[in-house]
Amino acid sequence: MPATMFDKIWDSHLVTARDDGRCLLYVDRHIVHDATSQAFAMLDAEGFDLRRPDLTLGTADHYVATGSHTRQNSDQIKMVEDLKKNAQRNGITSYGSGHPRQGIVHVVGPELGFTLPGSVLICADSHTATHGALGALAFGVGQSEVMHVLATQSLWQNRPKQMRITVEGELPFGVTAKDLILRIITTIGAGGGTGHVIEYSGGAIRNLSVEGRMTLCNMSIEAGARAGMVAPDNKVFEWLYGRPFAPTGKDWAAAIDQWRKLPSDPDAQFDSEIILDSPDIEPMVTWGTSPQDALPITAQVPDPDTLGDSQRCHAGRRALEYMGLSPGTPLEEITIDRVFIGSCTNSRLEDLREAAAVAQGRKVRVPSFVVPGSASVKAAAEAEGLHKIFKEAGFLWSDPGCSMCVAMNGDAVPEGERCASTSNRNFEGRQGPGARTHLMNPAMAAAAAVTGHLTDVRYL
Repeated sequence: MPATMFDKIWDSHLVTARDDGRCLLYVDRHIVHDATSQAFAMLDAEGFDLRRPDLTLGTADHYVATGSHTRQNSDQIKMVEDLKKNAQRNGITSYGSGHPRQGIVHVVGPELGFTLPGSVLICADSHTATHGALGALAFGVGQSEVMHVLATQSLWQNRPKQMRITVEGELPFGVTAKDLILRIITTIGAGGGTGHVIEYSGGAIRNLSVEGRMTLCNMSIEAGARAGMVAPDNKVFEWLYGRPFAPTGKDWAAAIDQWRKLPSDPDAQFDSEIILDSPDIEPMVTWGTSPQDALPITAQVPDPDTLGDSQRCHAGRRALEYMGLSPGTPLEEITIDRVFIGSCTNSRLEDLREAAAVAQGRKVRVPSFVVPGSASVKAAAEAEGLHKIFKEAGFLWSDPGCSMCVAMNGDAVPEGERCASTSNRNFEGRQGPGARTHLMNPAMAAAAAVTGHLTDVRYL
């Protein structure tokens, strides 16, 4: 029978299935971070040993300080220290502050070659879907599930449904993977992918860089999906070649042979299909408190009473009240108080290049922060002189970490302030209590920084 890429990976990792449908999957790769100390405590309490420390990788990201501006408390500092202690006690390779391989889990895993096509990868973070850009089945789990994987290198899961989203053509000028995924979420809704794994396909997807595909898969979770995936191709193989954890020699050749078999068969069946036309997509920004509350930058704040059913209308009214916006306001007239360029969605070298191209020769008008996704990204950006462009424009150039995306390390948007952000979530309080978040791509965020308001970057 024709099989999808998901079918091939799931079935090759299936250990056993129960009568109730629950499936035990073998886990190839496991990434832990400084917010998984509870799972290690549970492991110790149960008296289990770590089964495969060689298949687990650690990095500090959620609570790590990203510079002298970070205002950490004792609990945040302890979380970073706990990861170091747990890794040492269990024989796990782990990277802490200042290490040349430290960074955000979903940046570090792929760039080190720890993430491989055809693998099952888990992490205690919802945006683990990022790794699907390399053709892996990757998803986030809870602390008890982390403990189960630490002890057994396997995990019980229900088999999800499958959705294919096809986007053909070329993305228009000024439109990036971030705009594409925001458009997808507005099309299918924040719950449109619930219970599904999404496979992205079509010419527009194949034309994306590997980093762009990571942005796309990263925000699959914002559409309610369990995971997002893109079939591996020569771009992925070339991107992985020579990375520290990638196969070498004969193993590399054998791996390529297996990876080429992963793409979905031509007649494979999906539970649902979505088709979008890329020429219709524009640079997007969010106006509300859900990623589905997004519109082209050329639009106006909508009337919440026109959004659909009563529940959606109610959510829209609440969002506008929280965001302090009025219907009919042109998005380009919304002033902002600060800018954050970073997060596991948009903190890679390609993202920083796009932002720097806008920042060059201009000056920021509001406090603006650039937080690279990893020490490797930071070093590569500095080798290209991007940090000088940002600093000369007035941006704060930081050390790697999650930082202001999730506001768990002391970096936060002050209450009532409006932030143009390249992160993935704009929920109430996501970037700090009372913070107001507008999501957008890196170039759009840089444009907001140098103009002081939401701006159509195409004119810059």
